[in-house]
Amino acid sequence: MEREWLFSLIPLTIGVVFLSFGVYGLRRAGALRRTGVTVEGRIVRHDVRRGDEGARYHHPVAAWTTLDGRACEYASRFGRGVVGSGFGVGALVMVRYDPKDPRRFAIQGWDAATVDTVFTVLGAVLTAGTSGVVLVRLLAP
Repeated sequence: MEREWLFSLIPLTIGVVFLSFGVYGLRRAGALRRTGVTVEGRIVRHDVRRGDEGARYHHPVAAWTTLDGRACEYASRFGRGVVGSGFGVGALVMVRYDPKDPRRFAIQGWDAATVDTVFTVLGAVLTAGTSGVVLVRLLAP
């Protein structure tokens, strides 16, 4: 067998990384749905970050008080290029957070599992497809 099959390890590695990222996000969202606490919060500002290609992404920073009285203020892990009217500075939002670690939270209506689902599906396709190709190449006479 030639060494060309080693190049198939590139999409396999990318697939495993995408799959891991997606599954982690989906598990995190599931844990928040099961054990999270929902409270009212307020958008206090937007952290604006630049992407690799120069695009600007707005990450809303939500402030809320936990049920045990702790004040929290964290930026969403998801950024968007455009801020919708319901997520401007001063907007009231519903925040679902982990009572054990309030840094793990989601702004309802902003944080969606769509990104995690896309990464999971794409990672699964790359991983399964590349694994199949490598297996066929290894077993071929």
